[in-house]
Amino acid sequence: MMFRVDRDVLAEAVAWTARSLPARPSQPVLAGMRLEVTESQALKLSGFDYEVSAEVTLEPQVGEPGVVLVSGKLLAEITKALPGQPVDFSLDGTKAVVTCGTARFTLQTMSVEDYPSLPTMPPAAGRVGSDVFASAVAQVAVAAGKDETLPMLTGVRMEIEGDTVTLAATDRYRLAVRELKWQPEQPDISAVAMIPGRTLADTAKALVTGAEVEIALSSSGGTGEGMIGFTSGGRRTTTRLLDPEFPKYRSLLPTEFSARADLPTGPFVEAVKRVALVAERNTPVRLAFSGGEVVLEAASGDEAQAVEVLPVEFDGEDINIAFNHQFLLEGLHAIDSDVARLQFTTSTKPAILTGGKPVDDEGVPDYRYLIMPIRLSS
Repeated sequence: MMFRVDRDVLAEAVAWTARSLPARPSQPVLAGMRLEVTESQALKLSGFDYEVSAEVTLEPQVGEPGVVLVSGKLLAEITKALPGQPVDFSLDGTKAVVTCGTARFTLQTMSVEDYPSLPTMPPAAGRVGSDVFASAVAQVAVAAGKDETLPMLTGVRMEIEGDTVTLAATDRYRLAVRELKWQPEQPDISAVAMIPGRTLADTAKALVTGAEVEIALSSSGGTGEGMIGFTSGGRRTTTRLLDPEFPKYRSLLPTEFSARADLPTGPFVEAVKRVALVAERNTPVRLAFSGGEVVLEAASGDEAQAVEVLPVEFDGEDINIAFNHQFLLEGLHAIDSDVARLQFTTSTKPAILTGGKPVDDEGVPDYRYLIMPIRLSS
C-alpha cells in the first residue's frame, strides 16, 4: 500500500478526520485513523468511535491498493508540520513511512482487523446550501446545554416538514429556534431527529467545502435507523441520535408583547461587554428602557459599578429587566443582523431577541432567541 498526495490536501483531510477521534478512547484501536487506497485509486481516510464516524475521499497522484491504521492525532500533527511538497506514504513491514522533502517519519501501525467498520449511510433525505446550514446550526447550537447529566438538553432538535427544516435547542435558560428552506427528496417528508449539539456544530462548520450538504436520515425501521449522516465535498460523517424527547418549546415563544426595542447590534454588544467588566459571574446586567434610551448597569457588590446609556428606538411600556450578560452576548452574536430587536412582555417573563429577514409575509423572523430574565431584588 502506498500513495502520493499534495501536502496541503493531505494535511486538511487528516485534520478534518482527526477531529472526530475520541480524546480518551475506550479502546486503543479507536484512536487510529484508517487509510485505504481502493482498487479505483481513491484514497479514503476515516475514523469511527461507535458514536461518530468521519470519512474523506481524495484523489492521490499515484497509489497502490491497501489498508493501514495509524494514530490519528499523531498523523495530524505530522502532516501539519510537513514542508509544502508532495507527501509519500508507504508501508515497511509493520511500520508506516511518511516522506516529504527531506523529512521522514516512521509510525507504528495498528491492527486493522480490530477496527470497527464504518456504519452504512442512511438514505438521503434532502439537500441544503452548506453556508446556510452552517450559519443556521451555529445560531441554534449556542443555546444547547453542556450538562451531560441532562442529555436531552445537549442536543439540537431537527424537525423536517416538507421543504422546511426547523432547528431548536435549549439549556433551560435560553431557547434558540431557526427555520430554513431545503430541497427534500420527497416533498411530503416528515421527520424528527435529536442530534448531539457539539457534534452537529463541528460537522456543519467543517462541511462548507462543498456547495451543498446532503442530509441522510433513516425512516423508522430502515437502514441506519437511529443515525443521521451528512455528505459534502467528498466528506461524509454520521452520528448516532439522542432520545427524541424534548421540551414543547413552541408554547414558550410569546406571540404578544408589551414593548419593543431596536438597537444597532455593534454598539449594543460593545456596551454590554464594557458594563459586564464589573459583573461577577452570576451578576446580571440590568437594562432600563424608557423613552428613547436604555440604561445599562452592572455592579459587583460595593466594589465596582458601571453605567452606560445608549439611544434606542423604543415602543411600549417602560421596562426594567436583567439578563445573564454572557447569554445576552451570545444571542446578539447569533442574530447576524445590524439591528437587534428585543421584545418584552414583563420584566419576569422571557424576552425574544431577533434579527435578520422574515421568512414569510407575516413577518415571522427565521431566527428567534428566547432569553430568560434574572429576577431583580429591587
